[in-house]
Amino acid sequence: MIFDIAAKRAELSPDRPAVYFAGRWYRYGELNDRVTRLAGGLEHLGLGQGDRVSILAANHLAHLELILATAKVGVVYTPFNYRLSAAEQQLIADYIRPALLFYDAEHAAKVPRGVRTIALEGYDDWLRGAPAPSPAPPLDPEDIQMILFTGGTTGSPKGAMQPYRQGFYNAVNTVFSWNLRGDDCAVQATPCFHAAVNALSVPLLHLGGRVVVQRQFEPGDYLRLADEQDATLLFMVPTMYQMLTEHPDFATRDLSRVRWAISGGAPCPEPVREAFAARGVHFKQGYGLTEAGVNCFATELEVAERKPNTVGRPVLHAEAEIRHEDGTSVARGEIGELTLRGPHVFSGYFERPEDTAKGFRGGWFWTGDLARQDDEGDFTIVGRRKEMFISGGENVYPAEIEAALYEHDAVAECAVMGVPDERWGEVGLAALILRAGETLSEHEVRAHLKTQIAGYKVPKHVIVLDTFPKSGAGKILKHEIVTAFLGTDARRDQNQVS
Repeated sequence: MIFDIAAKRAELSPDRPAVYFAGRWYRYGELNDRVTRLAGGLEHLGLGQGDRVSILAANHLAHLELILATAKVGVVYTPFNYRLSAAEQQLIADYIRPALLFYDAEHAAKVPRGVRTIALEGYDDWLRGAPAPSPAPPLDPEDIQMILFTGGTTGSPKGAMQPYRQGFYNAVNTVFSWNLRGDDCAVQATPCFHAAVNALSVPLLHLGGRVVVQRQFEPGDYLRLADEQDATLLFMVPTMYQMLTEHPDFATRDLSRVRWAISGGAPCPEPVREAFAARGVHFKQGYGLTEAGVNCFATELEVAERKPNTVGRPVLHAEAEIRHEDGTSVARGEIGELTLRGPHVFSGYFERPEDTAKGFRGGWFWTGDLARQDDEGDFTIVGRRKEMFISGGENVYPAEIEAALYEHDAVAECAVMGVPDERWGEVGLAALILRAGETLSEHEVRAHLKTQIAGYKVPKHVIVLDTFPKSGAGKILKHEIVTAFLGTDARRDQNQVS
């Protein structure tokens, strides 16, 4: 297995453009030179194999260079979520104990105590003064390359240890199963601290493609970069796609080179998909998680057109099985927990052996996600096991209700959760964000849903919010919505929402 991807790409395609950042392209040969100096600088500071190197910053070229430098010096890339508070950063630092942390000026106030630091404002000067590194240490496919934190939507984040083996097979799976090409280009707009950096950016660097780093997502700037830098693939979460469709430049920017767009984290609402289809851009639904890949399924455009909510079938070197709690497989069409197996699965959680043991059962990783497989063999994710609630003895899956809500033209975003109820045990709470100028009564919401789903699935409570609380990965923090709702009696009694 080739560990030093930067050196190999510099050998194969030194003059090919690799990464665009801050107004200029860095070619593969130049990128490898920079990564080599980075490795030398880290080694000069006394860092070596197994040391965690962190970065607390908005998207920056240094994120990708740190990933590539791991193979040259053996350090472990361990990025911090810059959206967390200073107190949360300290907890993460106490847990992960980084040997060095790079940071940008915007997040300097959140830098944890007791950690050696380097400011990114002087990063290029520091690189220029770095000595040449020693020969790379002997590496094994099971050595840890990255520690990426789980989303942390239900508790303290855990550090998922990703070995070189996982990164290699994720790249192989993505290139072959998603049919990536050497001339492909993608804009890295989702945060680099998130596992989504492995969705397209790292596989494209393996392949010799082009990666455009957007410092922070802004829809107009994203559309400009996609147009001017000839993006061929799009990867974002649904909220970001929706923001693109609402931007005035969406109708005029050239998207003709985009081969397809893929939505991660949650299904993309039908109106958003239709808006992109009108621009000639076709959607696929992705599925992945920090612990596996991150890319686990692939689907052809024809299948995605017929079944927009399917994630397709397992990628090349991956197995998937839907199981009952006792480990037996469910029948086709039944809902159960998705389990995964293959070389794209992580090693475990850093210093959390109990959590690791809970995740692995019988040689399979239990994702916590509920899924069904149709007669053609395609998988659809129906929600998180922890999000499923039981109302009057019936299992209710929020993702199914959310898909029905998105069929209403007035709904921009939605989230459905179970809340306590004296009569039924639990009932649904539907939180909505409406499109500008739209109003909806609770009666209208229920009437719409009754044409789409069974009556027992229709939420008892409907609220409208201006914004949703979200994690650094862009996922809606449903537990925060529930907590706020249960603490506000007035919302429960409202009859008109607007």
